[in-house]
Amino acid sequence: MNPGDRVRVDRAGVTNEGVLMPSSTSEHLVVKLDGGYNVGVDRADAEVDVLETDVYDVEDAQSESSTSEIAFDDDLPTVSLISTGGTIASTVDYRTGAVTAQFDAEDVLRAVPDLAGRANYRGRVVANILSENMTPEVWRDLASAIEDEIAAGTDGIVVMHGTDTMQFTAAAMSFVLDTPVPVVFTGSQRSADRPSSDNVMNAVCAVEAATADCAEVMVCMHASESDDVCALHRGTRVRKNHTSRRDAFETVGAKPLGEVDYESETVTFRRDHADRGETDFSAAPDLNENVDLLKFTPGMDVDAYAEFLRGRDLDGLVVEGTGLGHVHTEFIPVLEELVESGTVVAMTTQCIEGRVCDRVYDTGRDLLEAGVVEAGDTLPGTAKVKLMWALANLEDPAGAMGRDLAGELQERSVPWE
Repeated sequence: MNPGDRVRVDRAGVTNEGVLMPSSTSEHLVVKLDGGYNVGVDRADAEVDVLETDVYDVEDAQSESSTSEIAFDDDLPTVSLISTGGTIASTVDYRTGAVTAQFDAEDVLRAVPDLAGRANYRGRVVANILSENMTPEVWRDLASAIEDEIAAGTDGIVVMHGTDTMQFTAAAMSFVLDTPVPVVFTGSQRSADRPSSDNVMNAVCAVEAATADCAEVMVCMHASESDDVCALHRGTRVRKNHTSRRDAFETVGAKPLGEVDYESETVTFRRDHADRGETDFSAAPDLNENVDLLKFTPGMDVDAYAEFLRGRDLDGLVVEGTGLGHVHTEFIPVLEELVESGTVVAMTTQCIEGRVCDRVYDTGRDLLEAGVVEAGDTLPGTAKVKLMWALANLEDPAGAMGRDLAGELQERSVPWE
């Protein structure tokens, strides 16, 4: 048997089928499974059958992966690749073993040769940071870069972004931009040097989505743990719900907008969405950064938090309350004091599904009486970004927290619709 052969490996009562890959040791077999993952098996304890020979030219694939010829084709759409850093554009620092952001947009094209032939590409780097270092200043720079690319005639935008804070940046662009073309965020849960990396499929599907008939800010990531379909999530309804799974991102309170089939390269939309060219481009990039997000938990020191909040002199505060949107009774006067001082206080829920309704129990009615506004089923992180934008751009930011502006607040939260 040789690398590139399709094999069946039996060991300890477990059977795996896939393509035999090169191994760094003679004691182990490495098999790429159909779902995209690699498994390592101790050769001494394994029984191996060759099912088919030379199904995959490993040496040819390895040589092609180092370069990617990107030629301009008048018949192809133009997609702008904007890099902010993150795992999709990262490599391993072998001095420390840590994954660090290293690539610019051109490196992404070389690292993902499957992108060739799908579009003409323009690449630019807005930032080269890990996503935990994302700031509103970078959001403003990103909005400016998107504006420049749309003005230059691009047919779609793909933003390479770290997954940990992608939902916040996608939400920010959803409020900041009115766009006539798709703006698609993508990233990867595993870096390109790992056998189970999801960077190629996510990037390819994001490019397909960026050329589709749609004009939404979306997040494009694996819909399952296999390399089959990417889900398209609305930028204001998406949440990263797992630290490391490839299908970590989910649309909360509804189904995703659509999906991209990796094999057939077809884009299908399942929900109402803005069509390409339906609106002219506009941007309102001002953000009020004097906004905070506070998660209520039992046992919080009310006096300590009251002192902390008084010292902040906040313009806006989003509270992640329990259940229908509650906090300890003793905390309500603290929030009322903030409202009276001019702070917009909005209530969300720490439950994954459902919405705030402060008219059911006494605590909720007391919160409404104190001037706290309900944010419906808006996700807490999205609510913070929304309030930052609303305070900087709207005359009635408090009222806006109870209205849908960019698909963030649904009339009903029914996940199976």
